[in-house]
Amino acid sequence: MLIKSHTINNTKIAEIISDDIIIRNAQDGLDLMGDIYYQGFDKIVVYEQNITPDFFDLKTKIAGEILQKFSNYRIALAIVGDFSKYESKSMKDFIFESNKTKQINFVEILEEALENFSK
Repeated sequence: MLIKSHTINNTKIAEIISDDIIIRNAQDGLDLMGDIYYQGFDKIVVYEQNITPDFFDLKTKIAGEILQKFSNYRIALAIVGDFSKYESKSMKDFIFESNKTKQINFVEILEEALENFSK
């Protein structure tokens, strides 16, 4: 895992780069948050391929558990990926509602995540 640093308006943003799945469950999310926060970052960018595919099946409740941790600890998270392949109405609604907040965002490209974090 590589952490690439971005700074926007004095806010440190960690871009997580890896070929592996980093977040499989809520504990993995907490561990990542703690590690990133300890290193002085305020916000995190993670790629869709670094999150367990079960996250995108809302019946597993993994997405809710993980994102609740980020919300509780007020660590903003952007997930970068192609979400058009998820045809479930509930998943589309989940992404739409999440994107209304500044806390959790699903975006297509890194630049969009960084732009959202700059607001």
